[in-house]
Amino acid sequence: MATLLHVDSSLWPASASASRSVTSAFREAWEEQHPDGTVVYRDLAADPVPHLDTVTAAAGFADPATHTPEQAAAFAERVKLVEELEGADAVLIGAPMYNFTIPSTLKAWLDQILLVNRTIGDEPSTQGKPVYVVASRGGSYRPGTPREGYEYVQNYLRAILADSLKMELDFIVPELTLAHSTPAMAELIPLAETSRARAHEEAVLKGKAAAERAAA
Repeated sequence: MATLLHVDSSLWPASASASRSVTSAFREAWEEQHPDGTVVYRDLAADPVPHLDTVTAAAGFADPATHTPEQAAAFAERVKLVEELEGADAVLIGAPMYNFTIPSTLKAWLDQILLVNRTIGDEPSTQGKPVYVVASRGGSYRPGTPREGYEYVQNYLRAILADSLKMELDFIVPELTLAHSTPAMAELIPLAETSRARAHEEAVLKGKAAAERAAA
């Protein structure tokens, strides 16, 4: 049975969130192809995972046989997150840009699933797994734009997901999402609408492609 791991991190509900709207379109397309499939859903805004602390971090480098009861409990929760990732045929992540980078809740989740000699190392357990990231942002940070140098979402996630976890990474980027609510960006509304429509189209196509890949 095919499994999709869907992780959202937007602060806002679906009605007000560009990333949630697009991840929802992807998920619906995936579920149409796999009506009997499993979706493991994590809403990191509603139910955040703990940030790494000294107990959890130290447990990751120690022999489990030597764990204290406190380390064992913390490590078990970390392993649960890792197993969710490893057990998925595809991973879908909503990663809106907040203050030039990803939400802290998403960073906490990434810190938990980056486990030495398991998900990262010479042969990570996540190698080759497809991951689709909806990287929404209020403005534009494309190459050639004035704020190109402030793009710390795609660059960071590429380093983590593709380079460290060795996953097959694909981005969907709805941009200019603040055009409708920011008077100074009013002239960009047509571009924002085009970007939104393109993102939803990509989400549907890539959701179907991910489903077909899982079924192959």
